[in-house]
Amino acid sequence: MKVLIIMGSESDKPVMEESQKHLQYFGIDNEMIVASAHRNPDKVRELCITAQEKGFGVIIAAAGMAAALPGVVSAYTSLPVLGVPLDGGLPGGIDALYSIVQMPAGLPVGTLAVGKAGARNAAVLAARILALGNKEIAAKVEAFKQNGYRI
Repeated sequence: MKVLIIMGSESDKPVMEESQKHLQYFGIDNEMIVASAHRNPDKVRELCITAQEKGFGVIIAAAGMAAALPGVVSAYTSLPVLGVPLDGGLPGGIDALYSIVQMPAGLPVGTLAVGKAGARNAAVLAARILALGNKEIAAKVEAFKQNGYRI
């Protein structure tokens, strides 16, 4: 299974490349796509409703400010959605954090820390999810743990 990384803006790429680096360490194929819930809602919808049939098992969605993207992604898929709040609005990305963590019942988004730490942890959490059905990923998750949670 692969991981789909969706971010709201091209400017989010330097942060979300942290997710890619960690996913590559775990041997997990991934694809990173820019698609804004506000600017490209039809693209977001299409990505989400076709993700599972394209072999994706987890979606990481990153957004700043209003941070609607992770919630919209959750509305369009049954896959696990991991939200990464990004800095860009209020100091420390607190607006994005609140937007992502305050999802209505039934539309879960696993919310991580703001910024690069959250991007890294989203990849690690995705690896742990996929490890449940993949012994090779499980072995790499264990090696990561034994290495002090470092790649």
